[in-house]
Amino acid sequence: MTKLLRWYFQTSLMLRIVGGFILGSSIGIVLWIAGVDNGGAPAQSLAPYISPFGAIFVQMLKMAVIPVVFVTLVCGASALPIRRFGRIGVKVIAWYLLTSLFAAVVGVILALALNPGAGLELGSWKALASGLGDQASELAVAGASGASLIDIFLNLFRNPFEALATGNFLPMIVFAILFGLGIRVLIEANEAEGTHGRFEAIIEFFEASRDVLFKIVDWILEYAPIGVFALSMLNFGLYGHAIVGPYVQVVVGVVVGILVMIIVVYGGMVFVVLRENPFKVFPHIRRAMLTAFVTRSSAATLPVSLKVARLNLKVRREVSSFSLPLGSTINMDGVCVHLPFFAVLSANLFDFTLTPAALFLLVITTVLAAIGAGGVPGGSLMLMFIILDGLGMTPDQVAVIVALALGVNPILDMFETMNNVTGDLVCTYVVASKEGLLQEEGEEEAA
Repeated sequence: MTKLLRWYFQTSLMLRIVGGFILGSSIGIVLWIAGVDNGGAPAQSLAPYISPFGAIFVQMLKMAVIPVVFVTLVCGASALPIRRFGRIGVKVIAWYLLTSLFAAVVGVILALALNPGAGLELGSWKALASGLGDQASELAVAGASGASLIDIFLNLFRNPFEALATGNFLPMIVFAILFGLGIRVLIEANEAEGTHGRFEAIIEFFEASRDVLFKIVDWILEYAPIGVFALSMLNFGLYGHAIVGPYVQVVVGVVVGILVMIIVVYGGMVFVVLRENPFKVFPHIRRAMLTAFVTRSSAATLPVSLKVARLNLKVRREVSSFSLPLGSTINMDGVCVHLPFFAVLSANLFDFTLTPAALFLLVITTVLAAIGAGGVPGGSLMLMFIILDGLGMTPDQVAVIVALALGVNPILDMFETMNNVTGDLVCTYVVASKEGLLQEEGEEEAA
C-alpha cells in the first residue's frame, strides 16, 4: 500500500488528472449504456454517493479563488515601477491590456459562432446539477432582464468588503488593482525621504500571503484527480456520448481562437507597427513557444523567454527584464479566449439568454479576471467562478460547467500558455524596437 501511494504521488499531477478523467469517463459511459433502456437509473442511483467527491473539489476551489486572485492582483499592481520606467512601462501595460481585450472579443465571437451545447436536452444536465447541490432558481429570468451599461460601470466601484463577503468578483478585482497601484505610488513618492519601508512591508505581507495561498492551492490540486474522476463519471453516466459534442466544439474553438491571436492579432500588430514580416519573427521565439506548450506554465518558461528575447530578438535587458516577468503575471490572452466558450456553453445548457449587456460584461470581466490568473495553478478553472458568477449563474450550475472544464483543461492549458508566452515576447520586441532599445549588429550587451 505504501509503495502504491508513493508511486501515485510521484506521478505527474497532469497525468493523474488525465487518468482520473479517462477512468471516470469510461465508467460513466458503461453506466450510461446500462441505463439506456431504463431512464439512466444506474448513474442516477449512484449520483448521491459519487457527487460529494466532486462537489468537495469544486467547493475547495471556490474557497481559494477570492483570496488568491485578490492578493495576486495587489502584488502584481504594486510591482509596477511607475515613475522609473515611465513611457515604456505604460506602452507595455497598454499592449497587454489591448491584446487581452482582443482575445476576449475573439473568444466571444468564436463561441457565439460555434455555439457549443446548442440544441441539447436539459433533463440530464439538471439531474447532474441537482446531484452537485441544491437546485437553485432558473437563469432565464436573470439572463433576459440583463443590466444596463450604467449599472455595469457602477458595479465596478462598490464597497470591496461587501463584494468579498457576497462573492461579487468584479468590484473586488478593481479595488485590488487600485490598492496595489496606491502602494507603488506611495513607495515612489517617499523614496527620497527614506520613509517608504512601511509600504514595502505591506508588499512583503501580500507576497507572503500569496505564497501561502499557492501552497493551499497545491494541496487542493492534489485532490483534483479524485474530484475529476467523480465529476467525469457523473457527466458521462448521466449524459453519455452526447457530451463529446460540446467538448470537441470547445477544444476546436479555443485552438482556432489561439491561432487567430498568434497569426492575425500578434502578426498583424508586428506588420502594422513595425512594417516587418511577422513570419520572420515567429521562428526566433519558437523555442519559448514549445517550452510553454510542454510545461503549461508562463512562469516556468520565463528563463527561456528572457534568453530568447536577448539572444534571438536582440532586446536590451532593461526592457525584457521588466516586460516579460510582468507579462507572465498579467498577460493571459489564452485564458481570455478560453473562458467565453464555457460562458456560451453554460447559456445553452441552462437555457438563458446572453444579452448585449451580458456579453459586454463578459468581455470586461474576462479581461480583468485574467489579470489575476498569473502564477495561479489551475488559474483558468478558478477564474471560471468569476466569469459565470458575473452572468448570474447559481453555485450548482457553476459546478456543472467546472466539471466539464476539468476534463479538457490540461489540453487547453497547453495552447493557452503558448499563446500567453508568444504575446509576451511579441509585445517586448515591438516596444523595444519602437523605442530604439534593440542591440545593434555586433553589439554585446553587458551582463
